[in-house]
Amino acid sequence: MATARPIGIYYEHPDWFRPLFTELDRRGVKYEAVNADRHSYDATNGDGSQYGLVFNRMSPSAYLRGRGHSILYTLHYLAHLEQLGVRVVNGLTAYRTETSKALQISLLKSLNLPFPAARVINHPSAAPAAASGLRFPIVVKANIGGSGAGIVRFDAPEDLQRAVDEGRVKLGVDETALVQEFIPARGGRITRVELLGYKYLYAINVYSSGESFNLCPADICQSTDGVELARGACPVDAPKNNLRVERADPEPEVIADVERIMRAADIEIGGVEYMIDDRDGQRYYYDINALSNFVADAPRVIGFDPFQQLADYRERETR
Repeated sequence: MATARPIGIYYEHPDWFRPLFTELDRRGVKYEAVNADRHSYDATNGDGSQYGLVFNRMSPSAYLRGRGHSILYTLHYLAHLEQLGVRVVNGLTAYRTETSKALQISLLKSLNLPFPAARVINHPSAAPAAASGLRFPIVVKANIGGSGAGIVRFDAPEDLQRAVDEGRVKLGVDETALVQEFIPARGGRITRVELLGYKYLYAINVYSSGESFNLCPADICQSTDGVELARGACPVDAPKNNLRVERADPEPEVIADVERIMRAADIEIGGVEYMIDDRDGQRYYYDINALSNFVADAPRVIGFDPFQQLADYRERETR
């Protein structure tokens, strides 16, 4: 029998989760949408145990929408829930990984998986020295980012030094950033592999001009054959971003790698992005996401609706 307690879906973005809410409503699933923007909990009386399961969908890019106060707060809330013994999907360990590019690099290193060379800094003045020995172009990447935010490319050491001198290098919410080699992606594409329940779900190739680092799959407008995609999970006024997408079929080795990554990060539902370096053919994993914004118009692109599988997973996990 399913538990009488509802699912708590802890979320921030106003649009990304409408398809999930719609599917749960269609099934008559008992859930509560918990808005992270204005939230509190009673640490004294065990607030949170009213949920049979909490699904964490907090976005690290919340500060772009005026909700940066919720990012670090969420770490405390997730710790509180787990101390109460509440089942949390994408809990504290997952969210710590989601909100730290530095931790992601350390995780990839511990698994002996390839990633772009990087140094971690805590002040803009440290960036030029940190870039010494790296291949240019490089990027300065905010530790807490999301949706491509806080990433700036520099083509030469003097460009980076000038930006530092002029106060244009920003480290982001936690004043931490990566100084990392920029990888020219072969064919202008990156591959994003999505997992559900730590297991492979699907993969997509995303094609970009390289001028933007925002590769959110829910914001993609066209398939590679030019078909306009319905973007039901996005704001209706989302700008066209010239991204194109197609279904991908990763090698078994890649699938095994990303499943290892997600197990190590305790990310039950999320995605891993990688690209092939056009200079030498090396594969590099470079982003680990605990927030899966499924590809726009998924039935057209990948042949099925992943929100149905997501809803199935929710129901199974509360039994």
